[in-house]
Amino acid sequence: MTGQAKSAVDTLLAEALKELAEKHPIEKITIKEITDRAGVIRPTFYNHFQDKYELLEWIIMEDLLKPMIPLIKNRMLDQAWIFLFTSIEREKTFYSKFSRLEGQNSFEVIIKGCAKKALLQIFSEEGAVEPIKYSWLTPELVAEYYAQSLCFVILTWIQGGMAVEPKKLAEIYDYIMKHSLEDVITEMKQK
Repeated sequence: MTGQAKSAVDTLLAEALKELAEKHPIEKITIKEITDRAGVIRPTFYNHFQDKYELLEWIIMEDLLKPMIPLIKNRMLDQAWIFLFTSIEREKTFYSKFSRLEGQNSFEVIIKGCAKKALLQIFSEEGAVEPIKYSWLTPELVAEYYAQSLCFVILTWIQGGMAVEPKKLAEIYDYIMKHSLEDVITEMKQK
């Protein structure tokens, strides 16, 4: 199977899962239901993904994170956050249901793992393989820190009903990331 054909099947399976999630909790959706909706046989699914949670990881990487990588590499972080939050909002029902997953395959575990993987890819491509100023701050730990913060913002936003518009949330996230705790405390005291 060519790379294009594999990608087309991956996309077909992802769309089938998203459609099913419109009406059913993700944890209740079976592989058979996904393959039936996609119009493929079960072995086809297993040629592409180990389980539906690996398919969810693929969706996060392909739909949300991979398109952000060029923006982040070009230091267009505000545009990266706007893209991310807008993409999640566009598929509000799917991500709302996805965010309810708990346990070892929870939304939090999947999104943090994918964000960390994407950040490590960026660090590697940018040549950031050595610890920065402090030896404890390895690319691995820095990626985990930022993945955790991004996951917190996404999850809190989704659970709050996505009440803040994506552009405003991007501004808020950008503010949090660019200001120290000391700056925030000082600013809060002035109000």
